[in-house]
Amino acid sequence: MWDERYSSPGYLFGKEPAGFAVRVASLLPERAEVLCLGDGEGRNSVHLAALGHRVTAMDLSAVALDKARSLARERGVAVELHRANVAHWDWGRPFDAVLGIFIQFAPPDLRRMIHAGIARAVRPGGLVLLHGYAPRQVGYGTGGPPAAANMYELADLEADFAGWEVLLASDRDETISEGSAHVGRSALVDFVARKPLSA
Repeated sequence: MWDERYSSPGYLFGKEPAGFAVRVASLLPERAEVLCLGDGEGRNSVHLAALGHRVTAMDLSAVALDKARSLARERGVAVELHRANVAHWDWGRPFDAVLGIFIQFAPPDLRRMIHAGIARAVRPGGLVLLHGYAPRQVGYGTGGPPAAANMYELADLEADFAGWEVLLASDRDETISEGSAHVGRSALVDFVARKPLSA
């Protein structure tokens, strides 16, 4: 399914990073170790690598990862790429930040499991950076899966990262244009939280 989705010529979501990735980059420490989940064709991981961060990206699609490699070469940066299913990712490796942008293929139980994994992988004082759709996005039809249960509710995110310092929690409508797949009025959720130093 994912290889087929990315098999068309060009970049499905474009080569430029999501606006969220640009906005939150200033929160990262210098030369941060960052994990990008479900990063597809590499637009966000390549952007962060170009800023000097040490970036690991994973995706299930070999086709998408080939495009990510090409984009990294084009931009003259290095990204450590892994073909992997996020449901089976080894969360034992520590990172300064974990970034997830539109990783909304996961139903609620899997999403909670992914968030628990992120919580283990983020170093004390590190960040979780999540950007995706709110449930009303299903009615807009401008991107994302057709399952409202897969979308983000701020209360759920805050519960999954209970005890973390919430730096950003936003739910809004915005018109976006990212490649051919994310175009038009969109219900967007941004969530950034810092893991306690005592964790």
